[in-house]
Amino acid sequence: MDIHTLVRTRRALHAVAELVLAGPQYRASGTIRLRAALGGFATTAEPHVQVVGAELVAAGERLFLEWTTCAALGAAIGVSPGAPAGLYQDGSGAAPHDPIEVDPQAAQQIVQAFAVGDAALRRLFPQAEPVIWPEHFDIAVTVAEVNYGVSPGDAFQAEPYAYVGPHAVPQGPFWNAPFGAAVTLRELGGVDGVVAFFEQGRELLA
Repeated sequence: MDIHTLVRTRRALHAVAELVLAGPQYRASGTIRLRAALGGFATTAEPHVQVVGAELVAAGERLFLEWTTCAALGAAIGVSPGAPAGLYQDGSGAAPHDPIEVDPQAAQQIVQAFAVGDAALRRLFPQAEPVIWPEHFDIAVTVAEVNYGVSPGDAFQAEPYAYVGPHAVPQGPFWNAPFGAAVTLRELGGVDGVVAFFEQGRELLA
């Protein structure tokens, strides 16, 4: 997978998650929390909107996320697109009329990262509910002041990676990132590898 295509697709999906899913959901239902769903990610409350691979599914519509805008997508499914106001400073940086382009193959790699993260987090922390946060566009839980999660990529690391982010980062070779520890999913090799990485971080912090 060409890294530029992956990054462009991830930024586009981040914009859709923030402007078309989380923003309208916050204005209608008071929450920005998104969740992993079969083949992609979805809202957790009204309005019910889901991304499946490179498509947006809502209100009886199935729309390809290629050469479009969040404004056009919102109009097609009857929501007013826009990021949640006044809740956070980070985010996709996208505006409703910015063009977005999603490559189907890259989209599958990104949504697979969410699926792997969701499965690993539920296995290790069965009492926690993994959340996709629209500002960072990652899936995570927080347990005992430690963030465990999977990111589909960001400014720190372009490809999908798992991370352990304690609120107070200790010293040591395991802690290889400014926010804690991070290893790419390519290196970890799937759900079992991610669980083992999370367990290692949890043990080192015990």
